[in-house]
Amino acid sequence: MVGAGTALNVLTVLVGSGIGLLLGHRLPQRTREVVTDGLGLVTLLVAGLSAVAVLDPALVAAVGSSAPVLIVLGAVLVGGVIGSLVRVEDRLRDLGGWLQTRFGGSRRRGAAGTETPDAGRERFVQGFLTASLLFCVGPLTILGSLSDGLGRGIDQLALKSVLDGFAAIAFAASLGVGVMASALSVAVVQGALTLTGWLLGDVMPDAHVAALTATGGLLLVGVALRLLRLRDIPVGDLLPALVVAPLAVELVLRLR
Repeated sequence: MVGAGTALNVLTVLVGSGIGLLLGHRLPQRTREVVTDGLGLVTLLVAGLSAVAVLDPALVAAVGSSAPVLIVLGAVLVGGVIGSLVRVEDRLRDLGGWLQTRFGGSRRRGAAGTETPDAGRERFVQGFLTASLLFCVGPLTILGSLSDGLGRGIDQLALKSVLDGFAAIAFAASLGVGVMASALSVAVVQGALTLTGWLLGDVMPDAHVAALTATGGLLLVGVALRLLRLRDIPVGDLLPALVVAPLAVELVLRLR
């Protein structure tokens, strides 16, 4: 059934987040930080494996040996400009804040043992935004959802669901209930991509998919840097690059 992969993924995020919330209060802060750092390192590994798609033979054959890196570079720059003008990151934060106000508690322990609304909101938003980006930016999100929509099965999304479920446990234990709200992002993003695949059919050539995958891998590097607390890169503002990348490949093909 088309959409089953996304439904499974949403379920694993919800279940994993619930387990993480139950465990979170029983884990010391140091342990939660170490778990988050471990996720950051694994995300960096996945990002590197995805980014090497820039060397994919289909992409190189289509646009030449020197163009793939320039295509990814152009996609990130153009996508970043578009995203910053539209303020994608801020809109994601606003959505997280609204969800926190609507569904999540707004309290967090302060210096006097009480919980402050601002600190609770920021923690919720951080959990929602970080988990949403990690669960929705990866190549498995795009390729798996399109494959589901095209009727090719949910194997890729099933794998992603397992990974996301375990990641949700660790994230929720460290970042709180905002991680559970990211299930909404998964449902919307993957549902839209699945619908796109169902409507358009198998029309995206391998070269375009490779450029998209490599760009997604580069964006995951930004997510990893945020998890490792090295640099707070506004990855949300770079998300339009995922649309620009295959369009750039098509432009190069038409100009050759």
